[in-house]
Amino acid sequence: MARYQQDLARIRTLGERAARLDELFYHRVQRKVRKDGTVSYCGERFEVPYELSGRRVRLVVDPHSGQALGVEDDNGQSLGAVTPLDALANVKRRRRQPQSPEEPSPKDIDNEVELSSREYYGHAGEES
Repeated sequence: MARYQQDLARIRTLGERAARLDELFYHRVQRKVRKDGTVSYCGERFEVPYELSGRRVRLVVDPHSGQALGVEDDNGQSLGAVTPLDALANVKRRRRQPQSPEEPSPKDIDNEVELSSREYYGHAGEES
């Protein structure tokens, strides 16, 4: 007891950090998000935000309950919540097509004749 009282002046409260103390001990496991917006953990599948499809994320898990709580990026920033998979609802889930870079229309593509004509007549920056 005397030893404890000797260091009492050095003991500080956790303050605001006390509320986040449990988060420090959560386990984080690397997972790849499937095309349908799900990840698996211990034989169970969980839904995550669909925008994460195809990316590697860290699944945040409470080690005591084994419950998945959320997903993070490699820097520890939250990317969203996880929910247990509802297979029927996931089938009907609205998905967006992956965004591909805009392909130029055939009208915008310059062929060699047009390029040489613009060079010759000096209209390189103008449309014909």
